[in-house]
Amino acid sequence: MTMPRPLRHALALPLALLLLPLAACSSPPRDRLAGDTPPQTVASVDLDRYLGRWFEIARADHGFERGCDGVIAEYARREDGMIAVLNRCWKDGLDGAGNTAEGRARIADPDSNARLEVSFFGPFFGDYWIIDLAEDYSWAVISEAEGRYLWILARNPQPGADFVDARLTDLRARGFDTEGLIFPEQWPGIADVPPAD
Repeated sequence: MTMPRPLRHALALPLALLLLPLAACSSPPRDRLAGDTPPQTVASVDLDRYLGRWFEIARADHGFERGCDGVIAEYARREDGMIAVLNRCWKDGLDGAGNTAEGRARIADPDSNARLEVSFFGPFFGDYWIIDLAEDYSWAVISEAEGRYLWILARNPQPGADFVDARLTDLRARGFDTEGLIFPEQWPGIADVPPAD
């Protein structure tokens, strides 16, 4: 688990989350405690299964999503071989003003498809590393090389407390500081999400 149009408060995940537009140009506090070793990505990602809609369940704090709730990231194939990224969020609650950001992603590691780069403006790309992924592609965890960003994404906006506890336990075991994670308000169900403009 982002930028222009209106870039102020939308998500860059992270997935995604996804997730990431300023990763190349800003240096927020590190969310990893395990030194300088980059987080391990998953061995392989089937991008066609990964595409579609993701809900942001948790994120590390960073300026470009400040105040965002109901955060959604949607990914789709583009004709030029890149991936279209559509991020949406609602400011200060699900009844707040909606913000949308459109970007694009490219594959940085074609051997695994687990490392992507996302851009929401100009030539600037930020890392989007898939560091954990459910076998059925029902959830994913996103970070980047220096562990400065962190998102927990799921296909269901309400995956439940057991799911969250399991992800947090695993992240702590991998050296991430989860104390400051933000858990945005999410939609009660998939059918409750307003249609995109």
